[in-house]
Amino acid sequence: MREKIEQLRKKIEEFRAETPQQLEEFRVRISGKKGELTEIFEDFKNVASEQKKEFGKLLNEIKNLMQETLKSQKELFDSLETGKSIADKTLPAFAGSLGSRHPISLAKNEILEIFTRLGFTVAEGPEIEDDWHVFSALNFPPNHPARDMQDTFFIEQNPDILLRTHTSSIQVRTMERQKPPIRVVCPGRVFRNEAISARAHCIFHQVEGLYIDKNVSFADMKQTLLYFAREMFGENTEIRLRPSFFPFTEPSAEMDVSCKICGGKGCNICKYTGWLEVLGCGIVDPNVLDACGIDSREYTGFAFGMGVERLSMLKWQVKDLRLYFENDVRFLEQFQSVI
Repeated sequence: MREKIEQLRKKIEEFRAETPQQLEEFRVRISGKKGELTEIFEDFKNVASEQKKEFGKLLNEIKNLMQETLKSQKELFDSLETGKSIADKTLPAFAGSLGSRHPISLAKNEILEIFTRLGFTVAEGPEIEDDWHVFSALNFPPNHPARDMQDTFFIEQNPDILLRTHTSSIQVRTMERQKPPIRVVCPGRVFRNEAISARAHCIFHQVEGLYIDKNVSFADMKQTLLYFAREMFGENTEIRLRPSFFPFTEPSAEMDVSCKICGGKGCNICKYTGWLEVLGCGIVDPNVLDACGIDSREYTGFAFGMGVERLSMLKWQVKDLRLYFENDVRFLEQFQSVI
């Protein structure tokens, strides 16, 4: 009899009716005139006198459990019919809507993850900077056009204070407080006085890198950037370095990657060249090392910098830079599966 009671208890606890009809059928099957619970009560008269107290208690518990189950599930069906809400802790929770990281964050995190695998550490710095860390320490001459208000946001009360135009200022601060070897990547938001369009914005994000040690060569930089390009855009990606000029590196270069859309054959994305420009780089100018207190006769290094928006536009074929700043949910929802 004890086994029958436990089996019935389990059956009642696990029962969930999907319709009122199922609930009524279950009531008849368990507590109707010929129901399982009724049969157990009929068997109770055959129980030995010394066990009647024990089994009587178990039967009352089963009877109460059955009544509570019928009552709670009937109330649930009644509430659905009348539109009233009722708390039922046995129901599964409703799944919440799944958010996603912003595409800029996705691209930035992927860039940082690639370089941290190469031993680079992440360094950060202030967005409001002074002239020394943004321009002077980086070998910008006093008459350089970047110092004009047409290109840079200066703080009106103090012309020596400005919104940083690149995250190279973080590299300067790192070189001032840390002795070589130095191997850092510097992510952050930067500001330039530019008209907003599909290809330009006054606010954007950069990741810059710096490696300083003894006997660092241009070949070291090339192999580092080739590894990055293949991790970011695919193992078949090729790179090319074109001569360029930056005040803080000498020699300097622009780096292009082979267009993965057309495989280098030429398309409208790469303007039919087969190549896409992704970053600038070069060997750190000795004047920069000396300005930051590092002996340029003993140490050399390379630096590079890339726009996060630019790389994410190439990676996901986004054609309008403004989409990253408008917070249009329809645009952002496309990146849920990229997390």
